[in-house]
Amino acid sequence: MMKKLEILTGAAKYDVACTSSGSNRPNEPGGMGNTVSMGICHSFAADGRCISLLKVLMTNGCVYDCAYCVNRKSNPTPRAAFTPEELADLTMQFYRRNYIEGLFLSSGIMRNPDYTTEQLIAALTLLREKYQFRGYIHVKAIPGADEQLLSRLGLLADRMSVNIELPSQQSLGVLAPDKSKDSILKPMSLIRERITENRADIVKYNHAPSFAPAGQSTQMIVGATPDTDRQIINLTEGLYRKYKLKRVFYSAYTPVVEHSLLPALDTKPPLLREHRLYQADWLLRFYGFKAGELLDEATPNFNPLLDPKCSWAINHREEFPVEINRAPYEMLLRIPGVGVRSAQRIVKARRTGPLDFHALKKLGVVLKRAQFFITCKGKMLEGLKVGEHTLIRSLMSGQNLLPYEQPQLQQLSFFDDAELLALTAQAALPAVPAAFPAAVAAGGAVDADTAEAGTAALEGAAFDV
Repeated sequence: MMKKLEILTGAAKYDVACTSSGSNRPNEPGGMGNTVSMGICHSFAADGRCISLLKVLMTNGCVYDCAYCVNRKSNPTPRAAFTPEELADLTMQFYRRNYIEGLFLSSGIMRNPDYTTEQLIAALTLLREKYQFRGYIHVKAIPGADEQLLSRLGLLADRMSVNIELPSQQSLGVLAPDKSKDSILKPMSLIRERITENRADIVKYNHAPSFAPAGQSTQMIVGATPDTDRQIINLTEGLYRKYKLKRVFYSAYTPVVEHSLLPALDTKPPLLREHRLYQADWLLRFYGFKAGELLDEATPNFNPLLDPKCSWAINHREEFPVEINRAPYEMLLRIPGVGVRSAQRIVKARRTGPLDFHALKKLGVVLKRAQFFITCKGKMLEGLKVGEHTLIRSLMSGQNLLPYEQPQLQQLSFFDDAELLALTAQAALPAVPAAFPAAVAAGGAVDADTAEAGTAALEGAAFDV
């Protein structure tokens, strides 16, 4: 069992998990544990990943041969598999020792998607019915599985997810030939429909079982293919709109297998790029931005030196400065240094009187960034001089700024313009292997609009949004 646990938890570490449950599942007499919306505590592994959930695979054996996956069938790696009974018992032992607050369960494909889903159902049924486990469970839906099996799985889990993995049909066809657009989008549509139906059933019937009460999510790998940030963020916007996802997770590709179509094994994971995508995702979900506002054809990737909100503000200087005492809430959210809470506080506080810069600082506004884009009572901060280099330097973090500080004898400029422009042009994208087809490099994003039910045939090569 310890050997199995070592293999199958190690194989699951590349899946990104949500660390807050997002659902409520109260305990009952004779039951074990409960799920509260924000009840999952946080702990971290040596690699910095959160392990508040027991992240494990049912098996790392797989009949698919996805080039980027460490568990692909052609990769010579030790294999192991849990039986449903072993997995349920292991989860309860970890929970009783207070090691975990819930379970994150995925699996390689055993025999076929239906058989794999049946094994997942068997394990979760033991947890829910035999052990009366009421804790949080996040399960990966298997693309290509029967709809009835997926419906049964959703009644046992708190959250379900279907991993898109790669953001374009071309990349999927080259690196994961056993998967298709339809097999991924179809279960997404099914889960969305079942969640909608279940909400209506709960209103009508007091004891109607909940179907995936914490919603669904997905994950995309960043850096394994030449797909741009623009393709990824457009796809993200389409998924939120069409499939009502709770979260889209981004996973910086860590080279674990040697392949001519993938980055070399010594390539560092694009963690900064992953971070920028999460920041942009936050802007889409909470700040009222659209994907088309953040990136366009001329700028297909995020600036590695600045966060997406600051980049947008610099590229739209005509929108600023904003008078803080009169600006609508929607515009306040677009000011660098002003977050959702501070914008709400500003709207509330200015009802009692005009605000000045000192008051804004008390309300939580980051004046180091916001001062360049706002006025208070019609005036900018006294003594503030706004130049292009001054603005960029002030919006950059200290870590990003350090390489551009000049020697003491050249204090007139903190930047070397040539190096700055060169780095910005690179946009922190990993080099594309020469063997990767040119058609794939052109790429497109997943078509979340035309795949309403996930059953449309492949049209062209792109996943357009």
